[in-house]
Amino acid sequence: MDMRARILDEVVFIHHEDVPAYKKGGSVVRNSYFWALRSIAAQAHRQRDWEYESEVWLALQRLLLSFAESGYLGLRETLLEFPAQADIPTILKPIATWE
Repeated sequence: MDMRARILDEVVFIHHEDVPAYKKGGSVVRNSYFWALRSIAAQAHRQRDWEYESEVWLALQRLLLSFAESGYLGLRETLLEFPAQADIPTILKPIATWE
């Protein structure tokens, strides 16, 4: 399963169970990925969906593409999965799919 996402009022919400976990003493790449995603999020709390406002969608796209292309993380960890009927904005299409 990819990172489940939805858009509401120009905000991308990534399901809290699908965002990367920070693990003390864990993989440097995974922990860097966690902090990079968290740094551009409008809201990133435990047990709540992470929120990305439209102003950072280009940064989100570049971040996800960069980590996907690194070869250290799989598509499941770097691809946003929107509901089947969702209209995916052009800027997010390179890093998105439908369920």
